[in-house]
Amino acid sequence: MDYINEIKQILAQARQKSFQAINTAMIDAYWKIGQKIVLEEQNGKERADYGKAIIKTISIELTAEFGKGFSQRNVNYFRKFYLSFPDIEILQTLSAKLSWSHFQLIMNVSNKEAQKYYLDEASQNMWSVRTLDRNISTLYYQRLLSSQIKEPVIDEMNENTKLFKQDTFEFIKNPAVLEFLNLSNNLSYTEQTLEKALIDNLQKFILELGKGFAFVERQQYIRTETSNFYIDLVFYNYILKCFVIIDLKTNKITHQDVGQLDMYVRMYDDLKKQETDNPTIGILLCTETDNTIAKYSVLAENQQLFATKYLPYLPTEQELIDEIEREKTIINLMKHNE
Repeated sequence: MDYINEIKQILAQARQKSFQAINTAMIDAYWKIGQKIVLEEQNGKERADYGKAIIKTISIELTAEFGKGFSQRNVNYFRKFYLSFPDIEILQTLSAKLSWSHFQLIMNVSNKEAQKYYLDEASQNMWSVRTLDRNISTLYYQRLLSSQIKEPVIDEMNENTKLFKQDTFEFIKNPAVLEFLNLSNNLSYTEQTLEKALIDNLQKFILELGKGFAFVERQQYIRTETSNFYIDLVFYNYILKCFVIIDLKTNKITHQDVGQLDMYVRMYDDLKKQETDNPTIGILLCTETDNTIAKYSVLAENQQLFATKYLPYLPTEQELIDEIEREKTIINLMKHNE
């Protein structure tokens, strides 16, 4: 079976070349756009607010011709990119290992020495974006610098980020890449057939409960300063006055998945919750194991509120499990009858 392994290697190498080509093109284009903006600003610096006007004009023109991905905030990132990393040759070397998302995170680090450290370490050790994000947010560089014995700090970091290792080709699914290529961020890029069928049924099931649920969106695209996410299902319960978000996993559940849902809940509270709304509730569903798993994500400070006020209006974990199992049975029967 050696020839099978050789074929797999051919495809792996081809994908890697595709990754590097797209990523290098993105980095090169965004750097050059940033350079053009800065040079234009310098020529027109005597005019008040000229820089803001340039950003707005470029955003409008690029969006009209090239689609999403060119908001004023993103265009301003291109400008910041050029100013942060003026040596294009170094960037072209790093772009074989680091994505645009890596550079966005590092741009937000104000300390130049720390920037250089994270660039070097992330590229040499092939850190995922989530690993880099965690290390920056936990001041990994500063803690290493102030530690006389560095091994425990390094060991702790490796242990806490081991679940963040990801498939290199997840880059291709990144919404920023789809926007750069002007491909739609629609469901066909983010769901398998099974997942789509389960989400279809869950949406219907939740709405038919008759407990105050209103549908908001599915595969909701959320963008923060440093990351991009899709949330499978989002509802608003007008009785509880809170958002309810659902994350469906068709692979084996991990601690990372649990932590990710907690992050979604906090993020939703920060970005979407109004002052009159109650805290967001998250539901994590996993269909990979023999027995479906359903868990509510409730932040510690909201446990009492959840127990006393929320539960009567929410489906129980067992109801969710039973509904998914029923739908899985139907899907399997349909497969056998095809």
